[in-house]
Amino acid sequence: MTDLSIREATHADLPAMAEIVVAWEQSTPWMNPTYSAEQIAGMFGEAFEDRILLVAGAPAQAYLAFDPQRNRIGGLYSSVTGGGVGKALMDKIKEGRDYLWLNTHEPNLAAQKFYKREGFVEISNEGAETTNDVPELRMEWRR
Repeated sequence: MTDLSIREATHADLPAMAEIVVAWEQSTPWMNPTYSAEQIAGMFGEAFEDRILLVAGAPAQAYLAFDPQRNRIGGLYSSVTGGGVGKALMDKIKEGRDYLWLNTHEPNLAAQKFYKREGFVEISNEGAETTNDVPELRMEWRR
């Protein structure tokens, strides 16, 4: 059963969050893994004070990273699918906000389907990200 309890991440959650990303990259044929779990956890640590980091479960089964200065969702990753955890994280970050945006990988059709179901609209093709050479789409949500 998926744990849908959403909470703010602590520094202790960072390694589990990084492992979620690494596992996703390794299971995604079109993704070129670029960082180790330790490097990703370090990046989370560097951004910890400037971002809202939400996790589901203990230990973390999923996370959402949000930059409140730019209204940008920087990442939404889950080790479980179909259990409503992504929706629970998205509902939480939408609270009190009228606008959000994010980039998603162009080949990630499952993510695009999820974001569209959540009310996001494709705005533009952003080209390839320099770290992994995978094209991205910009999507926006408005209340």
